[in-house]
Amino acid sequence: MTATAISLRGLAKHFGQVRAVDDLDLDIADGEFFSMLGPSGSGKTTVLRLVAGFEEPTAGTIVLGDEDVTRKPPFARDVNTVFQDYAIFPHMSVLENVEYGLRVKKVGRAERRQRAEEALATVRLAEYGGRRPHQLSGGQRQRVALARALVNRPKVLLLDEPLGALDLKLRREMQIELKEIQREVGITFVFVTHDQEEALTMSDRVAVFNEGRIEQLATPVELYEQPTSSFVAEFVGTSNLFRGEDARRLVGEDGTFAVRPEKVRLAGQAPADTTGLCVAHGVVREVVYLGATTSSVVDLDDGPTVTVSHPNTDTSIDAAVERRDQRVVVTWRRDHLVSLGPSTQETSPEEETA
Repeated sequence: MTATAISLRGLAKHFGQVRAVDDLDLDIADGEFFSMLGPSGSGKTTVLRLVAGFEEPTAGTIVLGDEDVTRKPPFARDVNTVFQDYAIFPHMSVLENVEYGLRVKKVGRAERRQRAEEALATVRLAEYGGRRPHQLSGGQRQRVALARALVNRPKVLLLDEPLGALDLKLRREMQIELKEIQREVGITFVFVTHDQEEALTMSDRVAVFNEGRIEQLATPVELYEQPTSSFVAEFVGTSNLFRGEDARRLVGEDGTFAVRPEKVRLAGQAPADTTGLCVAHGVVREVVYLGATTSSVVDLDDGPTVTVSHPNTDTSIDAAVERRDQRVVVTWRRDHLVSLGPSTQETSPEEETA
């Protein structure tokens, strides 16, 4: 049985009348890459700050390994935190920056140097120890911040949106590198992000937060393919949702249903064999070119709007654009529908208060 790195029980944090974290139970396994995903104000960063010791809980307990640290200060917890703001000392070399925490702990010079060099090698910066921070790129500075945290050999590394300041290309490269580094060092990473792609790319498991609670806790594949609520279906990726009368007309059942845009097919006419398919007619209102894919927004005759996503390998963008204002047929397989339970009006991520 895998050991538990972090155990939270009944954890709550209230700011006046605001329940930032609301009676949370959560276990994170030793050596796991765990992500907390959610919009602004959902409680994910507050949970990270509670684990780090930067906030005191209103109620509940925080256990790291076998140790109850609920009331212990940050320096007495075997965790380190990496923030979006690297907070690297500009007047020190890269190696001196990484050594700094060990120097504060009175670690001897020889051991300090050896551990700092090992940490820099782990983050692929072995040859950069003599440089100053201003001589590094944004991604390299982020790796220095990571090395500075790893050099202390914490049991848990907390990462608070550390890639948010990087450009898209570099962010994607760092996502892969972070996961590789985590596998190499084998310690627990707890990663906070509002970026669904980051969470799906790197994580062993993801907790989706909404209004201080976990809406769903699952692997990335389960989260995307089998969301358990409208909130998760809309926040993690994009979904076409059918409720109430729309569900009865298009699915033939009561309830709330979701189907991903890439699961929907668009054609000029209905297929001859519609066994196992849902079929609807409509008009293409808009076509959006996204590079690798094209999205077509279709106003259905039966009411709702459906988004259809298809790769730009089988249809040219010119052909896709020509479908604008044309009548089309959209289909999707019934086994691609995800049932989200009764037809209730849930708050969508777009309606969340930042």
